[in-house]
Amino acid sequence: MSANSRSDSLTPVDAALAALLAAMPSIKDTEFVELRAARGRILAETATASCNVPPQDNSAMDGYAVRRADVKNTPTQLRVSQRIIAGATGAQLASGEAARIFTGAPVPAGADAVVMQENTQLEGEVVTVLQSAAAGENLRRQGEDIAANTKLFPAGHRLLAQDLAVLAATGIEQVRVTRRLRVALLTTGNELVQPGTNLKPGQIYNSNFYALSGLLDALNVEVIDLGIVADSLEGTRTALEDAAAQADCVITTGGVSVGEEDHVKPAVEALGELQLWKLAIKPGKPFAFGTIGKSQFFGLPGNPVSSFVTFVLLVRPCLLQMQGCQNIKPLVVDLPAAFERIELSERQEYLRVVLDTTNEGQSLVPYVNQSSGVTASLSGADGLAIVPAHTKIAKGDKLGFIAFSELLY
Repeated sequence: MSANSRSDSLTPVDAALAALLAAMPSIKDTEFVELRAARGRILAETATASCNVPPQDNSAMDGYAVRRADVKNTPTQLRVSQRIIAGATGAQLASGEAARIFTGAPVPAGADAVVMQENTQLEGEVVTVLQSAAAGENLRRQGEDIAANTKLFPAGHRLLAQDLAVLAATGIEQVRVTRRLRVALLTTGNELVQPGTNLKPGQIYNSNFYALSGLLDALNVEVIDLGIVADSLEGTRTALEDAAAQADCVITTGGVSVGEEDHVKPAVEALGELQLWKLAIKPGKPFAFGTIGKSQFFGLPGNPVSSFVTFVLLVRPCLLQMQGCQNIKPLVVDLPAAFERIELSERQEYLRVVLDTTNEGQSLVPYVNQSSGVTASLSGADGLAIVPAHTKIAKGDKLGFIAFSELLY
């Protein structure tokens, strides 16, 4: 992969992503983590069930454990010989007996059904069964949820909260995962100041850092905050060199365009190699990729929407793949456009859209302001609609839609 040789050459988004993924190294280091800290981590080996779930037959209802042969004809009376609560173990059930049993309690030997308490009447130590029970009725069989030695999740699986419940249910207390990526994050621009500072004329608050650090936190990587870098070539070079020395990846915002105060591109070229620059994407054309030493470099545009969009579409899958994740691309669904547009663009566009839901289904409505500087649109929209380059849109045309929920975890 080589940097664009002409200033007006734009790389298509799909080609850019394919080239980025092909260039990504793999993190080989692994570690064991407790389940409590495993959400979002990437499994480095297959997780296998160590026991049956449930570990023995248990009751799915509050009621009475019975021998089905004793309740073929109803109503019938049985002596209540024992009381079994969850966590206890009962004695073998003899003919003519019933065991008072509660949800989750182990079914005693000899019993092959549970009659729910609504179908019984209790008087002293005798229960009248009003309705017969089929074999296995209201029983949870041993291993019916998960059988021992079942392969639960493969290597490369990214653990969700519900996956932790599955692992815990089989007695697994820790898992082997790929180590966390170290990602250095720095923002460029003389105009930037941190929230909490009184703005002076010409200054703006540094919103990009908080969006990107939040996105990185969701990916469970280690974020190295290198602060705001002033617009100077020497300062940018020093900051990038420092970042690359301590991180697997370096992410910058701003400074990758062609202005006189855009110093990131020449600084990367001086320190390492710039392999990709300028994409056929809107928003986000001035996106850069390269290497500084052993560190991967991603240069995002300075406009907040452009920075956000290029991160979730291009950087996020790269970071996931580096950790061995097998599922790195978001779900794209086709939904009808509730708008029309006759203008053609040479770049593939990602419109911020709101879902309009009616009895007839859902359709895509563009957020009122598509400027790449409108930060509020990222919270006001439901996701991104994909408009291919050189494409007109008529109402009802199907467009690919990526929900933000697919990109923010």
